[in-house]
Amino acid sequence: MSPICNFLLRGAAWAAATWLGLAGAAQAQVDTDVDVELVLAVDISVSMTESELEIQRDGYAAALTHPEVLRAITSGAYGKIAVTYFEWAGVTTQNVIVPWTVIAGQEDAERVAKQISVLPSWQPRRTSISGALNFGAGLLATSPHRGIKRVIDVSGDGANNEGPPMAETRDAVVARGITINGLPVMDGKDLKPYEVVDLDVYFSECVMGGPGAFVLPVGDWEQFPEAIRRKLLMELAVQPPSPSRGLPPPVILAQAKPAYDCAIGEKLWRTDPRQHLFNPENEPKFQPK
Repeated sequence: MSPICNFLLRGAAWAAATWLGLAGAAQAQVDTDVDVELVLAVDISVSMTESELEIQRDGYAAALTHPEVLRAITSGAYGKIAVTYFEWAGVTTQNVIVPWTVIAGQEDAERVAKQISVLPSWQPRRTSISGALNFGAGLLATSPHRGIKRVIDVSGDGANNEGPPMAETRDAVVARGITINGLPVMDGKDLKPYEVVDLDVYFSECVMGGPGAFVLPVGDWEQFPEAIRRKLLMELAVQPPSPSRGLPPPVILAQAKPAYDCAIGEKLWRTDPRQHLFNPENEPKFQPK
């Protein structure tokens, strides 16, 4: 064999070995088994003040680095979780702040907390929980990890008033094997005419769904950090908690209560004339003569 051919063959073999090594490393990095794939979907619409946004972000950052949460993370079957954090408002407004990141210890958690701690520079109008759920489901569909449990954790201070129908969206996301947990913020301030009074019931009836799903209402912003920590601990439990004292869950008759109107947010928005003053959707359309 000529020296040139020998050189080419050795070069091709080196390139193939390098490619296989890189591919193997990439595969090992991409196909990561974790206990939970957790999507944190956080409302930043204009209904929240700057101080509330700061409490919200600080609450998530503090919870992820809390010793009790870190113990829960490292005590799982794989000892790690994958998390992504995005902020949302209207149906077309979703902004990923933390892309998919594996947390396997304090250093990982602190890195994620640092990314979360920077406040958003703008706040869009409208509230689309359905848009947030669809976006979160898309993040899970493209996740480079494999979780025993997949969860979308959605927090907000209002009902859906834009985007796809809420109940249908929830059902479609749950059908993909995703659990949806809710954190409705009910801070007791004067409600606007388009806001839902019983937001905790709305989240229970129209937002949460899937195995072990729950809603954890927050009655005051001072409770938010503690609520986030409690919620994460519940979400990191791979198995849903069993009924207390071994008792079966209560039986609820099908007609025991009227069906909740999951379109209430959209209806209240449409019927409040003040919401139309600065809404581009309701600007007069040009009519040709």
